[in-house]
Amino acid sequence: MIKSLRAAACVAVVITLSACSGGSDTSTSAPSTTASSTPAPTTTTPSATTPSAVPSAPPAKPARTAAQLAKALLALADLPPGFSVEKDEGGDDSDVTVSSKDARCAKLVAFSNADNPPGSKASAGQSYSGGAQGPWIDESIDAMGSPAAVRALQKSFKQAVAACRTMTLKVPGEGSSPISIREVAAPDAGTDPVAVRFTATAGPLEGFEVTMITTGVDDVVLAITVINGLPEDIDGATATAVEKAQDILGATKSGT
Repeated sequence: MIKSLRAAACVAVVITLSACSGGSDTSTSAPSTTASSTPAPTTTTPSATTPSAVPSAPPAKPARTAAQLAKALLALADLPPGFSVEKDEGGDDSDVTVSSKDARCAKLVAFSNADNPPGSKASAGQSYSGGAQGPWIDESIDAMGSPAAVRALQKSFKQAVAACRTMTLKVPGEGSSPISIREVAAPDAGTDPVAVRFTATAGPLEGFEVTMITTGVDDVVLAITVINGLPEDIDGATATAVEKAQDILGATKSGT
């Protein structure tokens, strides 16, 4: 059963949106230094077309790598005593799906069934178990290329959550259950945080509940999914994960 819970939690890690970054022309024209055939007077009049001093565009940040993102993930030393790393069972999560006949849920269904956000430049993730009764914590970090792409992702995800009230979760070997979707108060960590709670309301998975928080850390989006967690587990894991990501990735330390 724990394995099924873990698979369902991975499905609940929903972050997707094509990165939209605007290009900028950083080239500048070198000043002209045309020599005159007649000795120039002691004073010169600048040409009307000579550009004034324009600050150069800041250099682009190096592209994030999966290895760099992995270093920014939570480690056991960052978590309370009693946690252990959950091993990746490999391949099982791809068979866990969500669906809905409600057209308003189409975007959230697509988000939920995606492995990574379209446009993600690099990704890293890890899962942790707090014991036989939990809590279970899943963390993922995706580099989206720019803070603008992260903000757009958060806005799109929030809209998708607001539009959909119920979906069906199917876990091979366990069956299917309807799940309710409800936006809840998000921890004050990162930028534009969004929190959503998925609860199985009937069927073989009845009682299963996942709380997921997604938030921005500059040009990356960080997602924390918690199963069987108390409010302090959710708030603490999110705050600690954001603080570590900010430190390791050299991101701006800002809240909402």
